[in-house]
Amino acid sequence: MNGATPAAAPGRPPLYDRAPQLAAVARLSARTVEGTGGVLFVTGDPGTGRSALLARAAGDFPGAAYQVAAPGHRVPWSGARALLTALAPTASAARRALRQARGEDGLGAAVAGLVPATAPGPAVLVCLDDLHLWDAHSRAALASAWQERGRAGRPGTGWLVSAARHHRLPEVPRAGTVRLGRLTPAGARALLHDLSPVSVAPEAEDLLLRETAGHPGVLTAAVRRLSPAQLSGAERPPVPVVDAAVLHEVYGGLLGSLPADGRRLLALVATLPGGTSPVRVETVLAAARAARTPADALDGLIADGLLRRTDDTLRFADPFLARTALAPPPPSSPARRTGPPRPPAPRAPSPVPEPRPAAPAATPAAAPEPASVGRGRAHLAWGTAALAGGPVTDAYEALLQAATLLREAAPAEAADARFLAMEAAWAAGDAPGCLTALDGAVGARGTERDFAEGLRAALGGRPDEARGLLTRVVAVDGAEDEPRLLLRAGSAALVLGATTAAARLHARALALARAEGRAALLPHALEHLAYAELRAGRYDRAARHAREGLGEAERTGQANVAAHQHAVLALVASVTDDGPGVTEHAGRALATARPHGLLQAATLAEWALARADLGRGLAAQAAARLVPLVHTGPRGGHFALRMLAVPCFVEAAVACGRYAEARAATEEYAVWAAQGLDRAAPPRLARCRALLAEGPRAGYWFEEAVRRHDDCGNDFERARTLLAYGCWLRRHRRPSEARGPLRDALVTFERAAATGWADRTRAELRATGGEVAGAADRPAALRELTPQQQRIARLAAQGATNQEIADRLVLSPRTIDHHLRNIYARLQIRSRVQLPGVVAAAGADGDGARR
Repeated sequence: MNGATPAAAPGRPPLYDRAPQLAAVARLSARTVEGTGGVLFVTGDPGTGRSALLARAAGDFPGAAYQVAAPGHRVPWSGARALLTALAPTASAARRALRQARGEDGLGAAVAGLVPATAPGPAVLVCLDDLHLWDAHSRAALASAWQERGRAGRPGTGWLVSAARHHRLPEVPRAGTVRLGRLTPAGARALLHDLSPVSVAPEAEDLLLRETAGHPGVLTAAVRRLSPAQLSGAERPPVPVVDAAVLHEVYGGLLGSLPADGRRLLALVATLPGGTSPVRVETVLAAARAARTPADALDGLIADGLLRRTDDTLRFADPFLARTALAPPPPSSPARRTGPPRPPAPRAPSPVPEPRPAAPAATPAAAPEPASVGRGRAHLAWGTAALAGGPVTDAYEALLQAATLLREAAPAEAADARFLAMEAAWAAGDAPGCLTALDGAVGARGTERDFAEGLRAALGGRPDEARGLLTRVVAVDGAEDEPRLLLRAGSAALVLGATTAAARLHARALALARAEGRAALLPHALEHLAYAELRAGRYDRAARHAREGLGEAERTGQANVAAHQHAVLALVASVTDDGPGVTEHAGRALATARPHGLLQAATLAEWALARADLGRGLAAQAAARLVPLVHTGPRGGHFALRMLAVPCFVEAAVACGRYAEARAATEEYAVWAAQGLDRAAPPRLARCRALLAEGPRAGYWFEEAVRRHDDCGNDFERARTLLAYGCWLRRHRRPSEARGPLRDALVTFERAAATGWADRTRAELRATGGEVAGAADRPAALRELTPQQQRIARLAAQGATNQEIADRLVLSPRTIDHHLRNIYARLQIRSRVQLPGVVAAAGADGDGARR
């Protein structure tokens, strides 16, 4: 049900075999009455009584209790709207609370603002049913409220939350979890007699208890389908009593929520020899290949607990689910859930595939080719040329027409046309157009099929399905020698945020394209390799590949690719503080991007201009440039780059006082980050939260951001976080603590030749009272190193390797490398080649060091 529910009416049936769960609920209720509150999750298979337990908790609670069900659809913020509508005294109050929930304060504060107005007492219990059916935005907002201490409602608020057993619950500190399982024979018998309107005959009782196996939901559905005469023994009940209608009544919702590949795999496992007994994984994989069913969903089914793996065998966790997977759905039950798709998640661009050569002319033994094939190939050639150097919307229409004409007689060429059409739509920022192209990619096989289905899942807001398919695409590394397929594998890696793998795959594609003399493909390979290096924070490599790609694109007349390379070079220049370079490359990118409809290149160019403004301290101007890039709509930025630009926008917005917009963007970024399609998102999200937080909470988020950066490999972004952290520490009068992060940031900025960022860091470091060495005072700076650093510097100056220094000082080579980076920054040098001169100038002798 929706809305608030008062205490349950007296005389409700008891909950059998639920003593431990009821005890946990009682403890939550007691803590809530005492003013502590908390969160308790209730999980279980379909039909195990999650809703009944919540209703009991609401009815037994001595204070105000509210029970809110899933809204029935997954429109963004629909769950939060249902919750706030249940709590709010009026519709206008609910609308105001929803705006607050989506804004700077979050859902917890919105709930806290409503509860005191409606609750008769100090203790409030909020019961949320079927969390797995709530929309992603609302789930993320709830998780944030529960994780933020003091923001999960006012003191004395308890949360009782139910979810399907296969749903991955959010990590909430100090939250409890209870699971509802099967009933004992005595409990099932007692429930049966409560459900039946007549006295149950022994034969009917034995039949029902045996077939339902203690499952309360299955037992309830089975009793409901029998007539009083059949229950009393006057008529013979049907055998089996648990048939397809009963199974789908209980498990149909679960199956409908799974992706199509997951449902097919479940049915496949259930049909293999042995039925619901364990089957070998190799047998399942072989059967999946024979049935042309992607096996990627298998990992998700195992992770969700629907299938259990023991060594090399698989079995169903629930025999009823196995039977339901094979049972035909009743005519009134749809085979799958309907409703709007989830919002698309940002992704990396996919490469333009080089068209396959035209098929050879038909032999006399074959049918003559239809006239549509010639027209299709003409459209394909024209569309490919337009994609390289003309308006991409024109290219998209021509390529779709080519795919239609080639579909029957030349399916492989039709698939190429579909992929090229998808690339045109991607360049234009047209997500629906991408889906249209991918939906009809007939003729695709193997890696191409997985790539198309994976991108379709990502665009459709199904991150778990996308992750499995695209991981399979990335795994072709080393097994493919076709540049087009390697480029798609690299793009799949970028979708997953695996920038190192993306760079490796694109580099391999580039090497093969060069070896095979495929000049038309070289600009694309260099374009995507430059983009992968840019995402990884390796700006010098990105610039080198972009410059080479720019030359190849201009040589082969691919103006659109050249525009993208200019945009990459503009972003690199925004890091190195090359103001004229940013202006030149961004201007040249926009000069082509705007008339040709290249929204992706235009967004990158505008982002570069904004980053240059931010690097010069022009935060207000940077925020004004970034606002349209992080919003949707006809004048917004590219759909795959919106979320990537949010951290930069938040930094600029906070610096110029646009806090409400920064908070709203951060919460939307949190929803996207929770999908797990970008490994670099968690540290950047933590940095955004740190910039918006106050007091000790900001320090916590900065430390969390630095910790998470260590797993991502982007040193430049880590340095930006360290700079922001050092500035925060200095502003809060902790200069000695600020020097460490600022020095580490300075090292990275100098290595990246990010002179503007390095200059800002030096200024902050001087403001803390720390010394910043210059070329004239390097010998003095050497004497200011710690004793350990002095020893390492002297040994390195004498020619010792990192391993030799590590052996002598009983340290690890990694520690030595870390110390040397700090030494270089302190001495204002770039490598150990310069160390001997500094040591000699300082008059150092041997291995002596100040102790």
